[in-house]
Amino acid sequence: MPQIVWQGFTDPIANKPYVDRLVAYLNEIADPGYEFGFSGITPPDYYVHRLTELRCSVQALAGAIELERSGVDGIILGHFQDAGLWDLRSTLSIPIVGLGESSILWACQLGYRFGLITIHPNFKEWHEQQIRGYSLDGRCAGVRAMSTSVDLFMKAFEGDDDAAGDVESQFETLGRELVAAGAEVLIPAGGLPALLLGTRNAYTVDGAVVLNANGIAAKQAEVAVKMRAISGSAPSRIGTFRQASAEAIEEFVTRARLLSTEA
Repeated sequence: MPQIVWQGFTDPIANKPYVDRLVAYLNEIADPGYEFGFSGITPPDYYVHRLTELRCSVQALAGAIELERSGVDGIILGHFQDAGLWDLRSTLSIPIVGLGESSILWACQLGYRFGLITIHPNFKEWHEQQIRGYSLDGRCAGVRAMSTSVDLFMKAFEGDDDAAGDVESQFETLGRELVAAGAEVLIPAGGLPALLLGTRNAYTVDGAVVLNANGIAAKQAEVAVKMRAISGSAPSRIGTFRQASAEAIEEFVTRARLLSTEA
């Protein structure tokens, strides 16, 4: 049975309400014969800052390398910012799907302009840079930021209607701003809001489609695994994704283990 693992920047214990619901959802929508698992990091991403993104990406990449060695068939880097995505794709031989990259590219098939709504103001500039990196700034109507926290989402996943309502209210207010600016597709920019809001059936805000980012990443990962089996397709190794040497990979994993141990 092909196994695809969601490599997150969250912790299966500290963020259990989210992780449990995510894994259940991924397996609910999985194609027959496919299984989804989860791998996290400790401590999770608490501080929503570039510095934390760097630390978490090192741990997540090391975890993904270990997953390939254990025999999994594909990995979703389940952090919308795609921190470390290209580095990971330049390292592993199995398919790697980025939550942010896959969602943004799919949004371009549903409408000409999309808008991102992230969970915290600290991520706004990161997402703007991310969109420029994918050469899609001309298709983006803007990036907006809610004022939420990981704890607020955990409450929502535990069934707190007030917490869920707070997230929904902020999302829809910002979504209407983006629609007024020309967005035809709204992307909940993060695994947390994507699971809470994006999985709703036919959800729209002022007519704009709200993207199911987690579902899209899962299905693209399944397709990537199937295409590798059919044609042996892999990233080009002559440029951006030139593969790291075995020695470089081992050095990285060794140093990353020290970081995780000290944490």
